[in-house]
Formats: sequence, structure tokens, C-alpha cells
Amino acid sequence: MASGNLLSTVPVANSLETAKETPIQRVPNASKSAIEFLSLIGTNEIQPCLFEESLVAISENGQTIGTFSISVKKSHYSLDDWYEEDCYLVHASSKGTVDSVPCTTSITGYITKNLEVLEQHTEESVRFREHPVETRTHVVKHEGHIVVTKTIIERDEEIHVNSSPYSCELLQGLVAESANLLVLRVMARRQAVPENAIFLSFDSDHHICTSTYRALGFQKQQIKKEEVDVFVIERAVHSIEGIPLSWQFCFLSDGHLSRRVQVGSPVIMLIPQMPILIEIDEPDPHPVFDKIPLDWEEDMELYSQFLDRKEELQASHATYVRRHPELSKLLADFLQLLLLRKPDNVVTFAAEYFAPFSAQNPPCRSFQSSDKPSPFRSLV
Repeated sequence: MASGNLLSTVPVANSLETAKETPIQRVPNASKSAIEFLSLIGTNEIQPCLFEESLVAISENGQTIGTFSISVKKSHYSLDDWYEEDCYLVHASSKGTVDSVPCTTSITGYITKNLEVLEQHTEESVRFREHPVETRTHVVKHEGHIVVTKTIIERDEEIHVNSSPYSCELLQGLVAESANLLVLRVMARRQAVPENAIFLSFDSDHHICTSTYRALGFQKQQIKKEEVDVFVIERAVHSIEGIPLSWQFCFLSDGHLSRRVQVGSPVIMLIPQMPILIEIDEPDPHPVFDKIPLDWEEDMELYSQFLDRKEELQASHATYVRRHPELSKLLADFLQLLLLRKPDNVVTFAAEYFAPFSAQNPPCRSFQSSDKPSPFRSLV
């Protein structure tokens, strides 16, 4: 289980101060169905989505030109090294070559249990021989704002830095790129996508825009020598200024990504081999036993135990009586007096008779008057 944060508090605070000088951007609204969909995703659904996977990038002529990997696991997040909260750490990276130019993209994000972004760092690099370009985008939640800082580096020199603040109150239904990988896995396991739901997302320039998901049904896909059914989901990001971007994701039944295609791109991400599918162990139902009436006298084993116990108690009682002969004389005297007096209340008579034998009563004369009122009579 990992723990940490991407940047220290000081740079974040500096970015926030810089961003406060920039007017807060207007953002579109997510639909109620999208917000409700995100709020109803529980940790029990996310738990089987925590795994690592890798795909390979295939060019249009069938050559392997790169790799694509995704990792999701539990973690802890702390921005100020004081308060930690449980979250999910999502990391995705792709490496490859386009026209012999090395290209890399990586995303690292901390996501809350409600799939809200805490912090996300994106790096995109195109290593031209004479003019390498790298774009770094940092997204962080701090003091009620989502601050987006974009830095463009050319030839190892920062040439442009831009920060934009967004109020968290206006970003309900936001699905950052790192959270999107978890949302897709949940949809794939459900094999269902919310209809007509409009989410918020970041476009290629990291401006807030809308995004949608659409289920394209089931298709057949060949993985090595095995043909399997995959569930297809299309995601579209509707940029305010540019053209919409669309991706098609094919998923196995347990949420493993088997195929990823960006519409218009000649490169396809494919799973190299069939993984071991993740199965959820469901607890066995508690057994229910019908109550059977028990007649112990008819049960030979229980009746035999009863007779053995009866004989054991009788022998124990007889031994005690033999060891205490005064018991028989005491009981005989009591019964003789009881039959002579024939009292109406036998319990009170017995209490008065045995009271002098109690260690709690003070000693008294043997021939005290019998007319003295008894304390036991006031209790009846």
C-alpha cells in the first residue's frame, strides 16, 4: 500500500496564489444522472477493480511499437503531512514511437473513495532529436479549489506556465483522467453505462469540458487462440474549442482492458494474452437446520446417560448423609414438631424453626418466650 503526495504544500500554495490572480473559469454543468451514478459507486464495487494490467501498442502494419500499463491500488494521501486520508493511487503510462520519434505519456493520480481527484500529475513527452517538447500538468485540490497548472518545456527550458483555478462547488460530476480508468472498470463489471449522463472532464488543454459514455454492446475478440466476448464502451470528450475526442474500450467480464482504440488513430492497444479472470468469493449461505423434537426417553444414548447420572447423584447424596448423621436427627425433629403444631404457613414455621441455626442471628437464651413476635411473620 503506497502513501504520499505528488508535490509539497509550498509549491501548491504558490500555485494557488498565482491562480487566484486569474479569473475563475466558467464551467459547464454535469447532469444529475452523472452525479448520482458516481455517488452510488461503493467500495465493494471498486475493490475487485484494484489490479495491474499491461497492453501492447500495435501499428497499422501489425508491428509492436510500444506498451501501455495501468495500475490501481489502495493508498493514503496527505498534502500537508499532517492529515492522511484513505484513497486510491492510479498510475498509467504508455511508451512508444510514432514515425521513429519516441513518445511517452504518464498519469499519476490520488483519487478519493468517491472518485474525486485529490491530486494528479500528467507528463507528455515527444523527443524530437533537435527540439524535444515536454508538457507537464498538475491538478490539485486545495482550499476548496481545483488548481490546474500547465507547464510546457522545450529544450529543457520552461517557456510557458499557466494556472487556472476552479471552484470545487462547480465541479460535481468531474471525472479526471485517473478516475476515468476506475469508472471504466466499474462500468465494465456492471456491463452497463448510465444513459444520457453528462460528466465533466479535462480536455487536451486541461480546460473543463463535458464527457459522455456510451455502451456499444458485446463483440467477439480473438486473444491468442481463444475467442472471447468483450463489452465495448465509447468515451467522448467534448472540448469547448477543439474537436471532440473519442476512444473505444473493450473489456473482459472482470474489468480487464482487452482493446483500446482512439478514433482516428492508426495505433491499437491490445492485450497480449488472456489473463486470469478475477472472481469475487461470495460467502456460502448459513445452513438452516429444521428443529427436530427430542424425546430423550426414546433415545437410548441419552437415556443411558440419564441413568448413569441418576445413579451417580444418588450415591453422592447417600454418602453425604452417612457422613453427616446430625442431618437425619435435625430433619426428624423438625418434622415431628411440624406435625404436632400443624401450622397454616409451613414456610414461616420452617424459617422460625431454623432461624437460631443461622450465623447471621445473634445467640439467644435457649428458653426464651415463644410469645416474642417473629420477624418472619411480617414478610408474609
